[in-house]
Amino acid sequence: EPTPFDLWYALYERQREWATDTAYPPLLWSYGVSLVEQAIIDAYCRHYGVSFGQAVRNGELGIDLGLVYDELAGADPSTLLRDTPLDRTAVRHTVGLTDPLTDADLSPSDRLDDGLPQTLAEYVREDGVDHFKIKLSGDQERDAGRLERIGSVLEDLGLSEYRCTVDANEGYPSAREFKQQWTAHRDDPAVSAVLDRVAYVEQPLQRDDAFTDETRAVFTSWEDAPPIIIDESDGLLRNARRGLEHGYAGTSHKNCKGVFKGVINACLMAARNAREGGEHVISAEDLTTVGPIELQQDFAVAATIGAEHVERNGHHYFRGLSAFPESMQASALDHHGDLYRRHADGFATLAIEEGSVALTSTVGAPFGVEPLYDTTQFTPLEDW
Repeated sequence: EPTPFDLWYALYERQREWATDTAYPPLLWSYGVSLVEQAIIDAYCRHYGVSFGQAVRNGELGIDLGLVYDELAGADPSTLLRDTPLDRTAVRHTVGLTDPLTDADLSPSDRLDDGLPQTLAEYVREDGVDHFKIKLSGDQERDAGRLERIGSVLEDLGLSEYRCTVDANEGYPSAREFKQQWTAHRDDPAVSAVLDRVAYVEQPLQRDDAFTDETRAVFTSWEDAPPIIIDESDGLLRNARRGLEHGYAGTSHKNCKGVFKGVINACLMAARNAREGGEHVISAEDLTTVGPIELQQDFAVAATIGAEHVERNGHHYFRGLSAFPESMQASALDHHGDLYRRHADGFATLAIEEGSVALTSTVGAPFGVEPLYDTTQFTPLEDW
């Protein structure tokens, strides 16, 4: 009997074949597949009254690891993933290249009156965040100054125990240039405090240069390299393994890149770690997802693959759920009161406590979301 996995794989292959004759990049044409995939998973879990984490582990979704990676033939997600989904995860707060760090970086005209933190210092003080995703530009002098200042701000706030990742956003012209700059940063006492806390580096090279022979030569021979993962280069279904072959430590997960793909890649990294040791990484990143649906579905997958910290932007760049009708906000609070809170100004927003969010109601729901929202209240796309 066909499974949700079978349906997804057949759809993915048909979309891939169609896109071959177009100029659409894989991350774009596969995004449409991921939206259908999420709807299929949600419908299955609701119909059978099972949560996503349970459906992954008990085999109901039909995930065939060996169909994607032959080295996983005969393996099962239930033996490679943690026994149960996480019920809490840390928010990894993004620090963009121009994001304000303190009040000194904000002019009066730039100060927002939305009741939410705006500067890095405010997020640390008000939400207790202690995981950060720091953007790099690829300009050595500029990045050194930025990293030094971020380290100083966090030190002034009394934050000595923190973890961070750095996102290079395809900013370096070659693997050799990235290695040279990283080594210089690491040897700079003013910057090393931050670099010592880096868990991994995300996508330093242009996606077209990520899998060259030169890249493989540099990354596979770099003995004290930080864990480096791909993100934008992870467009095709099997690119995570291709990344490992080129000296990368792993890849990122976002639901927009594929739910089953993320679960399978998490299993691949777990299998490699069990067999080889090392620091194979499956990270959890963001595409500025917001609630009350996409954010929770993304959390459901992140919790299932065991992501102990997740990049989150939606709470940062949007005013909670204030864009949605009050009835939707009230329903989200009623069913997911551990994940959301009522702000003093009345709108529902993410409940970040001591830098993390509670996911009990999310992992217990069919696919992260308990209520069925009435979509007829919105303007149809064709009328918009």
